[in-house]
Amino acid sequence: MNNKQESLKRTMTSRHIVMMALGGAIGAGLFKGSSTAIDMAGPAVIIAYMIGGIILLLIMQGLAEMAVRNKEARTFRDLIQPLLGGYAAHFLDWIYWKMWVLNIAAESVVASIFLQYWLPDVPVWILALMVSAIVTLVNLFSVKIFAETEYWLALLKISAIVLFIIFGLIILLVPFQDHAATGFSNLTKHGGFFPNGIHGLIMAMLVVIYSYGGTEMIGVTLAEVKNPEKVIPKAVRGTLTRIISFYILPFFVIVSLIPWNQVNGVPESPFVTVFKMIGIPYADHIMNAIILLAIISSMNSGLYASSRVLYTQAVDGRVPKLFAKVSKRQVPVYAILACTSSLYVGVLISLFAGSKTFNYLMGSLGYTVLCIWIIIAIAHLKSRKNQTNQVSYNVRFFPYTTWIALLALLAILIGVIATTSIIVTTITLLIYLFIAVAYFGVGSRFARRQAA
Repeated sequence: MNNKQESLKRTMTSRHIVMMALGGAIGAGLFKGSSTAIDMAGPAVIIAYMIGGIILLLIMQGLAEMAVRNKEARTFRDLIQPLLGGYAAHFLDWIYWKMWVLNIAAESVVASIFLQYWLPDVPVWILALMVSAIVTLVNLFSVKIFAETEYWLALLKISAIVLFIIFGLIILLVPFQDHAATGFSNLTKHGGFFPNGIHGLIMAMLVVIYSYGGTEMIGVTLAEVKNPEKVIPKAVRGTLTRIISFYILPFFVIVSLIPWNQVNGVPESPFVTVFKMIGIPYADHIMNAIILLAIISSMNSGLYASSRVLYTQAVDGRVPKLFAKVSKRQVPVYAILACTSSLYVGVLISLFAGSKTFNYLMGSLGYTVLCIWIIIAIAHLKSRKNQTNQVSYNVRFFPYTTWIALLALLAILIGVIATTSIIVTTITLLIYLFIAVAYFGVGSRFARRQAA
C-alpha cells in the first residue's frame, strides 16, 4: 500500500463504460424484480418500462452534457456542486453511496438463493459469504482487470437476453412439430391489458425506476476514463439503446407467453420459465447460471461505484484520509473493503428476512434512484446559465426535454408515495434526514477547513 495518496488511473475505455452501465442496470431488478412488476401492472408493465426508458434517455443526455462541460470532474459531486451548491452535492453523494451498498447487500442474498437451486442444503448465509468474497477480490485487482471482468460478464448476460428474445418470438409466432404458435392473446385475456388499472401501473413504476438505476454510474467513472469528453456521450448513446431494448422486448415476450397472473406464483425467474417452455435440455440450469452471473456482475458494478464515491469523499477530506489511499495497482483498497462490509450486513439480514430481503430493500432503492435523477435534472437546467463556451455535445430541444423528465419524475414520486408501503417510505425518509442533518456537522467543518 502506498504511503502517499495517489490519483486513480485513467484506463477505462468506451466499451468498458458501456458494459459497466449495462452491468449495473441489468441485474436483479430485471431478473428478480420482473415478477413483482408484472404482478403489479400486468401486461401494462411494457408501458411502464417504456415510460421509464424515455425518462432515462432524457436524464442521461443531461448528465453527458454536464460531463463534457466540466472536464475536470471526477464524480457526481464535481458535476453537481458548482451548479447546486455543497448541500445538494453532499446529499447526492451519500444517497448514491447508500443506494449501492444496500443494493449489493440485497443482491448478495439473491445470488445465494439462485445458488441454492443447485445446493439446496447449504445455508443462504454461507453462499452469500462466498459470493461476497469473489466480488471483493475482483475489485481489489487493477481497474483494467475489473473492467475486463465486468465487460465479459455483462456481454454474457446480454447475449442470453438476446437469445431469450429470439426464442421467445419464435414460440409466439412460429408453429413447429406439436407446438402451435402462442400468439398474443395473453396480453388481453386475463383482465385486459391494464388488469390493475392506472394504480397498478403507478405502483410498478417504483420497480421500473429501480431496475433502470445504475445507468447513471457513468457519472462515477469520470476519473478513470480516457478522454471523458468524447467517451461519455458515446457511452450514453450506446447504453440507452441497449437498455431500453433489453427491458421492453423481454417483458413483451414474458407477458405474451405466460399469463401475467401466473408469473409471480412461479418460484423461479420468469426467464427460467420461458426457457423451460422452449424445450432446450437443461434450459433451467443454463438460465439460472446466467442469472447468477448477471447478479454478480451487478454487484461488481455496485461495489465499484460505492467505493469510488467513498474515495472522492476521502480525497476532499469529508471522511478519514485512510479511504483515499490506493494500492500499487492504483485501486482504493480501504474504500473497497469498507463498502464490502455491507455485503456481510446482507448476510446477517438474510438470517432474519431470508429471501424477502430483496423485496424489503427494493422500495427504498427505488426512491433513491428517483431522487438522484431529479437532482441531475435540476442541475442540468442550471448548467447553461452564464455559459458562453461551445462544447462538442449539446442536448437538443433544451430545456424542454429536461423539464419533461423532471415533471414526470415528480409525478411518479407523488404516485409512488401514495401507493408504497408506509414502512418503506418512513425508513427511507429517516435515512435521508440523517444524511441531510450530517451535512451541517461534517459539511460545515469541511467548509471551514477549506477556507483556512
